[in-house]
Amino acid sequence: MRRQVDALRRGCSFVIGTPGRLKDLINQRYLNLSYFGSVVLDEADLMVDMGFIHDIRYIISLLPNVRQSLFFSATIDENVRGILQNFVKDPITVSVKTRDTAENVAQSVVKVIDREKKVDQLHQLLIQKEFEKVLVFGRTKHGVQKLSDNLVNRGFRADSIHGNKNQNQRIRTLEKFKRSEIQILIATDVASRGLDIPNVSHVINYDIPAAYEDYVHRIGRTGRGNKKGKALTFIG
Repeated sequence: MRRQVDALRRGCSFVIGTPGRLKDLINQRYLNLSYFGSVVLDEADLMVDMGFIHDIRYIISLLPNVRQSLFFSATIDENVRGILQNFVKDPITVSVKTRDTAENVAQSVVKVIDREKKVDQLHQLLIQKEFEKVLVFGRTKHGVQKLSDNLVNRGFRADSIHGNKNQNQRIRTLEKFKRSEIQILIATDVASRGLDIPNVSHVINYDIPAAYEDYVHRIGRTGRGNKKGKALTFIG
């Protein structure tokens, strides 16, 4: 907090933060939003859906009435859209996609024959040459860590990120994955958004995502730009 306060005192044109930290700085009078002419809300659907809406509403209320508001997300349903409409006047929607899922991501399913041998099926996929850089998604923190430990014990270069790991641990693991020091990254949905990791060859939904929007964000980690990618979902 002290470093952030010092930076604000020196003056800045952009302030980037989480809703909670922004509120802390505002309430302690270190941040005056009346001087800012623009607000950007990234992952807008998640911000609204995860209960940040009261903080968002408070923060936006302190901005000038005449401002530019930009809301970004890969998926915005009608409920979220209706909430966001309250923060803008005469809004314009700009979409850069023609369909929900990327055309350059080949999607298929893997039928789980025996749940006790599910990890063995994953093993057989991962030893194939084409699985060069793989992002595997699980549902729970415990399950992700257990799967990571299992794959490491089987000799794979693997690691995990989830909510039980602190920010420094996550950053170190992501950097190893980016540099291809590890071949497989196992993660919860904490890694489904906001990560631009180059050359991910495959995304594997080891556990089915809770919602279709989560699926869209997960498989969007591969096939980025003009590159091809593959997404596999374990079912059954």
